[in-house]
Amino acid sequence: MRRTGSKFTLAAALLAATMLFSTAAPARGEASAAGAAETAAVTPQEAVARLEKTLAALTTFQADFEQTSYLASMARPLREKGRLSVQKPDMMRWEYEGPEPKTYVYRQGLFLTYIPEDNQLIRQKLPEEQSGADMRRLLTGKARLAEGFAVEDSPFPGGAPGAVQIKLTPKEQEGETNYILLEIDAKDWMVRRVVRFDWAGNKTEYAFSRFKANPKLPKDAFEIKVPADCEIIDDPGPRKK
Repeated sequence: MRRTGSKFTLAAALLAATMLFSTAAPARGEASAAGAAETAAVTPQEAVARLEKTLAALTTFQADFEQTSYLASMARPLREKGRLSVQKPDMMRWEYEGPEPKTYVYRQGLFLTYIPEDNQLIRQKLPEEQSGADMRRLLTGKARLAEGFAVEDSPFPGGAPGAVQIKLTPKEQEGETNYILLEIDAKDWMVRRVVRFDWAGNKTEYAFSRFKANPKLPKDAFEIKVPADCEIIDDPGPRKK
C-alpha cells in the first residue's frame, strides 16, 4: 500500500532553478560584508539572469538534497533526503534514502516511480505542459524565468548572509504552483534553497548541498533496476483538461 506523501511530482520537486546550489558556508567579516554589498547591488532580474547563465554552462550535475513537505493532509512535516542527478536535455533522477526509500526518474516524457516496499514500478507518460513542466525546464536549462514568471525581491526567514532571495509567480496560472521562493548564492550564482507553494496550501522546501558540476554519469543512470517479481504498471498519465 502506498503511504500518504510518498507520491512525488516533478512540480513539487520544485521548480527551480533549482539546482544549482552552493554548498560553501558564507565567509565572515570583510568577506561577508562584501557579499552583502554585492547582493544589495543586484536586482532580482539580474540575479535570475546570472543563475540562468550558471545553469547554461552545465551538461550534468548532482547534489544531495533535503526535502521538507508541509502537507495540508498531515499534522507533521514529512522530512526526506537523497541524491539528485540531472542530465541535459531532459533527464532527472531523485534517489530517496530510508526509512522509506524510493526512486523517481524522468526521461524524455516518461516518469518512473519505484517504491521497494510496494514492489511496484509505475510508468507514466507526462505531456510537456503537465506535472511539473516548469521544474523540468528549469533543471535542464530550458526555462527562461523572466519570461514565465513575475520576478521580485522577497526576503524570507532563514536566509544565509550574502544570498539573494527572490519570489517567482507564474504569469499564467495553469499548473499547481502558486509561487516559488528561491535563495541564490551571490558568490557563485547557484541555487541554495527552493520553496514551492501550491494552490492547495501545501509547501515543499528543498535545501541542496555537495553539488558536483558536470560529472560523468553512467549509461544506466536514468534506468531503474527492479526485482524479477516486481509488478509493472503502465499509467496513461494525466488527461488534458
